[in-house]
Amino acid sequence: MRIGVLTGGGDCPGLNAVIRAVVRKGVSVYGHEFVGFRDGWRGPLEGETMPLDVQSVRGILPRGGTILGSSRTNPIKIDGGVERIKDNLVATGVDALIAIGGEDTLGVAKQLFDKDVNVVGVPKTIDNDLNATDYTFGFDTAVNIATEAIDRLHTTAESHHRALICEVMGRHAGWIALHAGMAGGANVILIPEKPFDIDRVCAYVESRFKTRYAPIIVVAEGAHPIEGQMALQAGELDAFGHVRLGGIGETLAKEIEKRTGKEARTTVLGHIQRGGTPTAFDRVLATRFGLHAIDAVNEGRFGTMVALRGTDVVTVGLDEATKELKTVPVSRYEEAEVFFG
Repeated sequence: MRIGVLTGGGDCPGLNAVIRAVVRKGVSVYGHEFVGFRDGWRGPLEGETMPLDVQSVRGILPRGGTILGSSRTNPIKIDGGVERIKDNLVATGVDALIAIGGEDTLGVAKQLFDKDVNVVGVPKTIDNDLNATDYTFGFDTAVNIATEAIDRLHTTAESHHRALICEVMGRHAGWIALHAGMAGGANVILIPEKPFDIDRVCAYVESRFKTRYAPIIVVAEGAHPIEGQMALQAGELDAFGHVRLGGIGETLAKEIEKRTGKEARTTVLGHIQRGGTPTAFDRVLATRFGLHAIDAVNEGRFGTMVALRGTDVVTVGLDEATKELKTVPVSRYEEAEVFFG
């Protein structure tokens, strides 16, 4: 069997570990042949490929990013996009496709499967917001990077008696903010799932200063205030119709300074969270996902995605994986509120 592999959406620590596991087991155990599609869905859309064999995946386990490249290309929005992909798969002799990506990449995979393309998905996102899997690889790395940043912010905040805000990624899910904020001992954590009260945030800031310590606020990029409290600027839309987020940290800093008279500064971690070498947890999880993905392809279990349930890797339907985002339950967030202030 000739199998295509692609990585779509934002890059993520652990992508190369998946590619390596898929190819090594696929070649050595099953005798399959592989081809890599470049830059996400743009690869099969335009017939852009690269060789993918055991030699090409040597030494890539600890590397961040993806040797295949990535993009946010959405073939569903392109006239005749699906048919072009199907034609290019036939032209390159590809019998099945392994799509490694998040909500959008796997959403396209689901639509292709509905049109008779043999697809197996692998869940990838630092946001940990994919349904049907307990964890996605990349999340642990992002949380560790954000936690280290928060640790460093504590000391400089106290030295300068400033309120420091750390803005993290996560889009419309607050998993990174919640986990990194708890691990880093933040005084306030703001997530998209629960609109925040700016008056309450400022009260926490002032309370923290009274203890002679400086406050650390961790805010997810998609966090937003209770309606009518603060003006927020709308962002542009990407190819999948998502608003480009970012900037809430700076808006929050200005509001805190205006309301409390205390100096506030913002650190936006941005792409630092998704770059660089993956943690050991993410390397192992990504490797296990790759091994199970090639098993699914070999056994003809198409239209599925590999997923972590407890400590086991299982397969679930792509429809279940993409039907809704996995967001932070408010009850989980409220557990952390006892540490605020």
